[in-house]
Amino acid sequence: MSAVSTGRRAAAVVALAAPLLAVAAGLEQAVRHFETFVVFVLASTVVTAAVWYSLTRRGLLRLLAVLTAGGAALLVVLLGLSLFVTQVVMLVTFAVAGRYALGRHRVLVAAGLPARIARHGVLLINPRSGDGAAERAGLAAAAAARGIEVVTLRPGDDLAALAEKAVCDGADVLGMAGGDGSQALVAATAMRHDVAYVCVPAGTRNHFALDLGLDRSDVVAALDAFTDGAERTVDLGLVNGHVFVNNASLGVYAEVVRAKGYRRAKLQTWGRVLPGLFGPDGQPPDLALETPDGRSLTGLSLVLVSNNPYELSRVGRPGGRPRLDTGRLGIVTARGPRPVGEWTAAEFEVRSGSDVPVGLDGEALLLSPPLRFTSLPRALRVRVPRTLMPPNRGAALTRRDLNALVRVASGLPAVP
Repeated sequence: MSAVSTGRRAAAVVALAAPLLAVAAGLEQAVRHFETFVVFVLASTVVTAAVWYSLTRRGLLRLLAVLTAGGAALLVVLLGLSLFVTQVVMLVTFAVAGRYALGRHRVLVAAGLPARIARHGVLLINPRSGDGAAERAGLAAAAAARGIEVVTLRPGDDLAALAEKAVCDGADVLGMAGGDGSQALVAATAMRHDVAYVCVPAGTRNHFALDLGLDRSDVVAALDAFTDGAERTVDLGLVNGHVFVNNASLGVYAEVVRAKGYRRAKLQTWGRVLPGLFGPDGQPPDLALETPDGRSLTGLSLVLVSNNPYELSRVGRPGGRPRLDTGRLGIVTARGPRPVGEWTAAEFEVRSGSDVPVGLDGEALLLSPPLRFTSLPRALRVRVPRTLMPPNRGAALTRRDLNALVRVASGLPAVP
């Protein structure tokens, strides 16, 4: 068992103490400056309401809401600086000291069982994904140099058909360079034929690749999975016959994604669509489902279903999926701007009185109800490079990291 340095132990103690000091300072400030604290809370409430109105109204009402939100937000910032500067400092200290204390246990993780070199590896490349990420990285040439057959999509090509053809022509490892939507189509083919799959992060967000531990800043490095990789099995999600690797969004987000002009002007599209959904004469999505405890939720405006649960308890901002093999779907629901519930399930059903717009890994679909969601446990054989970055999004720390901090502060390694 390797020793933990005194510096890392001290950093772990500081990181664990910082949130407690922040809470204590906040309570002290709230009591000592009670009137200012009340104004701060009221101004924060006004900001929330004004932002909602600015999103769901048009014309003069939207302008007034924007001005109100801006003025209230300025007041919140000024009051917040006077009340909570200590808390901000403590939270920054928590993040910095915590990451230093955890050190190298966040750097590399084992990928899985060693895999044989691909006999006939095929890589499908979507050259338009990620604003041309594959071309900028010289991905096609790098793949060819490794003996991998390259198939580059052209306008009008059927990606699913190309993947099927590659398998029929003898591919024993099938790879996709593109975004989550493209990954899902090719992964579905690999699953059906029990062919090993390689994910190359050449899309815009690359959620699936990040949660596999791939480094999206080094697209070419993912090709090592063909020649010097390791294999593991991961889950896939399924809704009404459609496979997804990341998530399916029903309701508000799906309505916006399918709106004309979304790809070219996303913010403007949100501003145009939301008033029609939540304005005075709007027709919000009407989704319904049963929770695991038997409650019936109706009138939902958002249902977000992920292939394995996301880590939503991060300090700072939500993270990725710690695991892709739990056999569970992550489910988050909202009614208007208010969250309603969060849980996991192996399968469940969503009802609606009309066809349901769905954003499936970022691609817009229209599906007939009921929508039956199912987790496909360990359905996909995935090849990855032998060493990976652990699933980690930014500087925020998770509950598992807090447990690791306690171990380091006690003089034990972060990982048992």
